[in-house]
Amino acid sequence: MQLDLDGKRAVVTGASLGIGAATVRLLSDMGAEVEFCARNRDAVEDLAAYQPARDGSVNGHVADMGDRQSVEEFLSEVSNRGPVSILVNNVGASPSRNFQYMSDEEWAELHELNLMSAVRCTRHFLPDMRDQKWGRVIMIASGAAKYPGAALVDYAATKAAMVATGKALAGKYGRDGVLVNSVLPGLIHTAMWDRAAGEVADAAGTSAAEILANNSKSVPVGRYGSAEEVANVIAFLCSDAASYVNGAAIDVDGGQGTHV
Repeated sequence: MQLDLDGKRAVVTGASLGIGAATVRLLSDMGAEVEFCARNRDAVEDLAAYQPARDGSVNGHVADMGDRQSVEEFLSEVSNRGPVSILVNNVGASPSRNFQYMSDEEWAELHELNLMSAVRCTRHFLPDMRDQKWGRVIMIASGAAKYPGAALVDYAATKAAMVATGKALAGKYGRDGVLVNSVLPGLIHTAMWDRAAGEVADAAGTSAAEILANNSKSVPVGRYGSAEEVANVIAFLCSDAASYVNGAAIDVDGGQGTHV
């Protein structure tokens, strides 16, 4: 099975922590030249210092993917270094808030960050991929795209839109050798979940560990997943081993989803 990415240039957005950072490390370990971005300069510098196991490389950029001008500057910097064949649209936020009190501006801001960043990056790098007759675009969506909850209604809406966008592009550009798929993580143990568990624990007078353990009961495998486990699926989809996988929306949720 061909899992190496030697000679490929990859872009991962929103990659300072969690799934994004794990993906940057794994793709570079597989031999890819990886460009990534995040807003936090210290986090960017920390990840950019990673030494891949093989001949890959890691190059970081400070960019706010919720700001159109910042996105365009990032895309220009990456393209000046050469064509891109792999794009992982990972950046995203998931604020918990009350639908009735959310403003139009809050809806628009999350739409810009979660969906429009993916649209702009894909539109920018698609010509490179079509010219090479080989490309991979991975939309990092969420199980919330299929199982939305009211507290994350705007997040779920943007992630469902990412899946729909990916499906449409897969049908359009598969003949050009460009495969577009979505990955839908479930409960993944990242800093975001630690923060959320801490907030709930403080309000409930319990511990974050107890909150996390209770959440795990809804997962058939009995635990949270890791960022590395999601990155494994992303890396497979980026490789030649996934040459006949196109337009898929793959759950990485330990069996938590109940649809057939």
